This record gives sequence, structure tokens and C-alpha cells, in this order.
Amino acid sequence: MESELVLHNGGCHCKKVRWQVQAPTSVVAWKCNCSNCSMRGTIHFVVPRQRFELLGDSEEFITTYTFGTHTAKHTFCKVCGITYTQRSNPDGIAVTLACLDPGTLSHVEIRNFDGKNWE
Repeated sequence: MESELVLHNGGCHCKKVRWQVQAPTSVVAWKCNCSNCSMRGTIHFVVPRQRFELLGDSEEFITTYTFGTHTAKHTFCKVCGITYTQRSNPDGIAVTLACLDPGTLSHVEIRNFDGKNWE
């Protein structure tokens, strides 16, 4: 059973990119072993696209990196380089756990995802 949704805030290191996401206080986060996530140390949780919103003028500070099949879209800040979301799930946004502002998560379960062999 999913816990009640709350509003989580987050963004990149330099604060040029800020966002809000509606998600439970308890989430399952994924540690992916694809070449990009493993090099960056990315651990993320997925929310439906409609629960994620960029704030203010964040859009002007973002860019996207893609490689291989070009399915996953790694979105990051042009200023500080922090990857805060990715799009490998067509219906969702993968939010980088470390980019959440502290204080709104009560529990995180981390699971492994075999992105190296995912197609």
C-alpha cells in the first residue's frame, strides 16, 4: 500500500534548477548499473510525469544527455552539471534521490536495477 503523497522539493547543486514532485514519504529507489548511472553514482525513484514540475526559470538552465539507443534522457544543469532526472520510463520521471531537499522522506528502500543489460 502506497503512503500518502506529499510535496517534495529539490534541485541541482547551484540552485539554478528547482523542482517539486509529489511522491510518498516512503519510496523504492533504484541503483542502476548502466555506464552513466554507475559512473555518476545515481540512485533514483520514479514518479508519474504529471507529478513532476520544474519551477521558475529552471528550463533555461537544463540540458539533456543521451547515448546508445537514446531511450534514456539524462537531464542536468548546464551550470553545475548535476543530473537531477532521467527519462528511461516513458510514463515517468526518475528523480535523483540525492537532489531532494532533506526532511520529507521517512523511508527509502534501495533496490538494484540491471541497466547494463536492459533494452
